[in-house]
Amino acid sequence: MTQIIFCLSLIVTISITAHAQPALTFQSAAEQTPLVELYTSEGCSSCPPAEIWLSHLKQSPGLWKDFVPVAFHVDYWDYLGWRDPWSARQFSDRQRDYAGAWHNDSIYTPGLVLNGREWRDWSRGQNELKPSSAKTGVLSVRSTETNHWQINFTPAHAGENHFEIHAALLASGVSSEVKAGENRGRTLVHDFAVLNFTSAALQREGEIFQGNFTLPGVSGAKGRLALAAWVTQAGNLEPLQATGGWMDASGEAH
Repeated sequence: MTQIIFCLSLIVTISITAHAQPALTFQSAAEQTPLVELYTSEGCSSCPPAEIWLSHLKQSPGLWKDFVPVAFHVDYWDYLGWRDPWSARQFSDRQRDYAGAWHNDSIYTPGLVLNGREWRDWSRGQNELKPSSAKTGVLSVRSTETNHWQINFTPAHAGENHFEIHAALLASGVSSEVKAGENRGRTLVHDFAVLNFTSAALQREGEIFQGNFTLPGVSGAKGRLALAAWVTQAGNLEPLQATGGWMDASGEAH
């Protein structure tokens, strides 16, 4: 009888271990990690060069540590005859919010944003993708499965500030065969494309700000998945700190 109980316990333990997901943890340094945002569209003929430039960042040893890249596909070029499958109105609205903050009258693609500021000379800006010497605080995100995440942010100067976390599920190595519009006949490959995006408030616990968010996967999503997360003061667009990494099946953060 004892042997039977031991065997059953062993089977249960093996079953739980087999289905347990290794924890994913991404953490920034204390110095500010730049956030790079590309606003792009498959309906825009001038966007592929910017996307190629962004794709080259995959090979940089500073990826995720020295900078965090995201590509928001906007929907305002869809009327030209080709609907960008990665586009969303939410992403276009985010770009409009930036334009409003900068007092710009219009939005455009490709549009690059570096740490919340318009970045027009991005093609020559590799040297700008370095951590700032300013210490803004340490941001850490952790999950034992890839939908629900816990956040800790320890700001360098908390004061009376309120903070928000913003997070994006990204896909790299995804592509489309464009059949209409300005890029008709081209096969476009995308990296760091935002599949899902969310924001949440952080709550103060002493000198640490904590919170959580849910970022569901996208059914049928292909490519290599990654997470990008950044924190801002509540109601602001400008990031204070960013982190992220690949979400490989091994559970290893790169």
